[in-house]
Amino acid sequence: MTDDLKFQLRLTLSEEYAHAARNDPEDPSISRLTDILNRHDAVMKCQFDAFAGYVSEAEANGIENFPLYEWTKKTIDDPAKKAKYTKSFALYVGGKEVYEKDKADALEAELKPLVGGPIVAKMFKYDTDPAHNPQPPRQRQNKS
Repeated sequence: MTDDLKFQLRLTLSEEYAHAARNDPEDPSISRLTDILNRHDAVMKCQFDAFAGYVSEAEANGIENFPLYEWTKKTIDDPAKKAKYTKSFALYVGGKEVYEKDKADALEAELKPLVGGPIVAKMFKYDTDPAHNPQPPRQRQNKS
């Protein structure tokens, strides 16, 4: 089963550096981070921006086709959650949202020294095992 699992790393950046990462990923102030990412063919995607993109796509194409629309819309409209998710970045490797364990492990090992420093506050590793991940919120049934 572990061979089938894919992984994703996520970083929580400090406020100042999160702003740079969202608005100018080439900013020299985050080069210690982006140099590592470049060596691993990895890029950062801001979780808040991804959520906002999902909501925009749902609203343009019919929210009934987007099962997480309600939850995601509430999330981006909540100021506390916006503050949290604008500092949270998923790392994509080779253009993929989830990737092999060896790629995740190699990237994680190189990023570890940055964790707790001025740029990277925290790092998390997630896998695709449903038992380890929260399930989407259940749809409420309308009572007629």
